[in-house]
Amino acid sequence: MTAQTDTPGSVTAVYQVTGMSCGHCEGSVSTELSELAGVTSVKAVAATGEVTVVSEAPLDEAAVRAAVDEAGFELAGRA
Repeated sequence: MTAQTDTPGSVTAVYQVTGMSCGHCEGSVSTELSELAGVTSVKAVAATGEVTVVSEAPLDEAAVRAAVDEAGFELAGRA
């Protein structure tokens, strides 16, 4: 899957994260991903396991995986 460009200078990527079950989980994942350089917006949805990340440039998947791991969850890959 490829990332889409929403507005000039921004890239949107949707990831699948396993283990999220509540709003606290969403917040933990969002907080960790928001700390990555270039990230401008994160929306995590526990019900679907989808996390939408908007950034200034494509993100390194290893960095995304590390941030999700730090939050206590597992990155399953791109949604």
